[in-house]
Formats: sequence, C-alpha cells, structure tokens
Amino acid sequence: MKSEDFKMQIGADAIDFNLPGVDGDNYSLDSFKGKKLLVVVFTCNHCPYAQAYEKRLFSLAKEFSGKAAFAAINSNDSENYPDDSFEKMKERAAEKGFPYPYLHDESQKIARAYGALVTPHIFVFGKSRKLIYQGGVDNNWENGDAATKQYLYDALSAASEGREIARKMAPVIGCSIKWK
Repeated sequence: MKSEDFKMQIGADAIDFNLPGVDGDNYSLDSFKGKKLLVVVFTCNHCPYAQAYEKRLFSLAKEFSGKAAFAAINSNDSENYPDDSFEKMKERAAEKGFPYPYLHDESQKIARAYGALVTPHIFVFGKSRKLIYQGGVDNNWENGDAATKQYLYDALSAASEGREIARKMAPVIGCSIKWK
C-alpha cells in the first residue's frame, strides 16, 4: 500500500491506548515515556510478512534500545483467525523471545484510530509523541539482506541522532488487518 493511503499524517499526535501485554502488564503511552522515540508496530502471529520481518524488528529494537522503545500490537480478529488469539500471542512471544511488549487490541479501536492497514505497519513517534515516520521496514520482505532501502533503520538513525528524516513515509506490504 502506498503512503497516500495512510490515515495518520506526519506531525499527528500519538493516540493513547491501554492494552494488555502478553507479559500480564497493561501498557499505555506513559509506559514508554523514558525513551526519545516510540515505535508502534501493528503485527500479528499468522501473517507471513509479519513473520518474515520479526527478526529484523527484534534486531532494530536491540540496536536502538537506548533511544527507542518498541511496542507490537496485534489487532486481528482472533475468532476467524485463531492463531492471533491472546493465548497464541503469549506462546509466540515466549517462543520467539520478543524483546518488547506484545499487546492485544481485541476491540480493534487502536488499529482503527491509527489507520493501520497491514501487518506489519509501523509508526514512529518522536519525544513529543508526534508522528515522524510511517511505513514499512524495508523494500524486501522475503530477504532482508537483499533489501536496497532500509526505511525504518534510516528513520531511526536520523531521529536518534537529531537529524531530519529524509523519507518520512514509505510503502507498507503485508496481510491486511483482519477486521471483525
């Protein structure tokens, strides 16, 4: 999907949430206030695109851990997609060793408010929690080593160093959010 399809525009305020995490805690924007950047990733368990990008997102979360907090949100309809149930989310997070909170948006209100289109769909907010980047991880979902454009890495590098982000919006590719 192209950036023209994005609902949330650069400069928009982050929309607060109060969502349960697979670790038993609830998370809101305040949960991440100690970090300069907040990366919100709409993702899920079953989507092959989300699965393909998981390791790359884990790596970026570790690389930028001093400056950026990551939060993954699964908003998919788990009734029709049981692999995306909260119990299955707990299992996947434990199995894969998620380095950030994995949150459940059962009502789908947060995905709708953000305008999430696919899994994964990424939103990066600066210290004032204004949107500074929206889009995908890179331009090769099947093979990160073959990607020629590192959209998320470039945005996080620039923002963490106080530089202007050259590409504030990039295309997203993935499975559509599974709406109820």
